Amino acid sequence: MTNLTSVRVVVLGSKNVGKTAVIVRFLTQRYIGEYRSNTDWLYKHNVTCDETSSEVEILDISRWSDDCLPIDEVQSADACIVIYSICDRESFIRAQDCLNLIHRLKAPQYIPVVLLGNKRDLELGRQVSFEDGNELSTQYGCDFSEVSAAGNYAGVNEAFYSLIRQVRTSRHQRSLPRQRKRNIVTVSKVLSAMFRKNSHKDARKNKQTLCSL
Repeated sequence: MTNLTSVRVVVLGSKNVGKTAVIVRFLTQRYIGEYRSNTDWLYKHNVTCDETSSEVEILDISRWSDDCLPIDEVQSADACIVIYSICDRESFIRAQDCLNLIHRLKAPQYIPVVLLGNKRDLELGRQVSFEDGNELSTQYGCDFSEVSAAGNYAGVNEAFYSLIRQVRTSRHQRSLPRQRKRNIVTVSKVLSAMFRKNSHKDARKNKQTLCSL
């Protein structure tokens, strides 16, 4: 297995949307309940994705209030995950602010971003539809999925693995001729579209199960 340079991921979102729970779920496959902190946490972990090892740094942004955005942290990121709660409309609006900040600071440079709607298991309290999340991700050209840090780790893992793959692809394509760069970007978009489609099917299946109970 090949060791690549470290990948720095910044996790953004409102308080109480489950940012720390999502991160811990990915790192340990365990779920922690309510967790509040006014301190940013930097996690370092060696991750094997597609039989290749990467040193991943994950910065959990917790000390910033909702009316203040972490500009320096975003500027230093290789990739970002923006999290909102499907049960909190205000957190969805905050997520849009975060996506706008990333776009403003990083454009025209490409940076992989994943938008996550957390707490999918709390369907009865839903305030943000799957379509709203998908539309927002399309607007900013990023991947999107609904997950449940409390439910299972498969969706959470795939979100982080997707970011790692995109960072590798972005770094690799910088050294390629222009035509090959376009081909790689096209394949990445196809894979992202498939990921969103499968997530939507899972969400609909869970909703149908709830309705039948």
